[in-house]
Amino acid sequence: MSNVPHEFKDKSPTVERYLEYKRVIQGRGAKTVEEYRSDLRIFCRFLLAKRDGLPLSGEEFDNMSIANADDGLIASVTRTDVMEFMLYCADVRRCSPVSRARKLTAVRSMYKYFAGIERLVKENPAANVDSPAKKKVLPKYLTVDESIALLETVEENEDSKFRERDYCIITLFLNCGMRLSELVSINVGDIEREMKSMRVIGKGNKERIVYLNDACRAALRSWLTVRSADGEIKDKNALFISRLHTRISRPTVQWVVNKYLTAAGLGYKQLSVHKLRHTAATLMYQSGAADVLALKEILGHEQLSTTQIYTHIGNDALQKAAENHPLAKRKAK
Repeated sequence: MSNVPHEFKDKSPTVERYLEYKRVIQGRGAKTVEEYRSDLRIFCRFLLAKRDGLPLSGEEFDNMSIANADDGLIASVTRTDVMEFMLYCADVRRCSPVSRARKLTAVRSMYKYFAGIERLVKENPAANVDSPAKKKVLPKYLTVDESIALLETVEENEDSKFRERDYCIITLFLNCGMRLSELVSINVGDIEREMKSMRVIGKGNKERIVYLNDACRAALRSWLTVRSADGEIKDKNALFISRLHTRISRPTVQWVVNKYLTAAGLGYKQLSVHKLRHTAATLMYQSGAADVLALKEILGHEQLSTTQIYTHIGNDALQKAAENHPLAKRKAK
């Protein structure tokens, strides 16, 4: 008869203590905690399978319970185990460098907690394991003309009873650079009375102020007029409402954005909701409306290095540099 508590039948009590620390003490959101849990579940299965001589892939591995990943197992891990786990992620699971880096971050963070807070281990076995080199990819974004075309596509969709809502959503993404999670959680009461700004809750439940321009104010007023006519709203606080009269969900917003990107002839660019955040950041920076430090605050980044991905030089600037090269006019006789 197993003595594992019922609530931990497919969870590691040891890992759950760490995740509760992330959630309660560090204030990490549910989505972030679940991402850590997912990566650490794979780590624990790897440790258990390696210890017991079980397959490291396949249905048996994927369905393995990690309830036996207890203090003793977690405390026994060495730097070599962590290195082998990273090799396993690369060679067996075929994880991308970004995915491997995320898993290493989860493992390193967990052991930082167990070394520094609980003192379950003397030192962090993942501390000196280098993160995989990530391929540097310039963020995809819409140009000014493409952004206008997207907005016009929404504007011209007169058959949709959610036209004002959808227009407002895309306007906020393109002008404010907010995250999807931030947008769906906005309440009507978060908007300042004169609509100069609004309060959003970002990563780690950190609150920040997003300032609104004329385009945002106009879009908000139009949507709020339509919203006020809905007498069946179930969530009176939610700014954006679904067809079910409840707070709009992330998948619904993603579906709306993808629908209009396709209708605007931009589907080939394989953009997403997050790429509208890239667009807002890139256009603000390239137009000179915000320097990198201001952009960091606007986007709610903790590290400046995260913001610097948006400061890439536009293709127009590169083409102009090539055309103005001192030898640009030199041709063979």
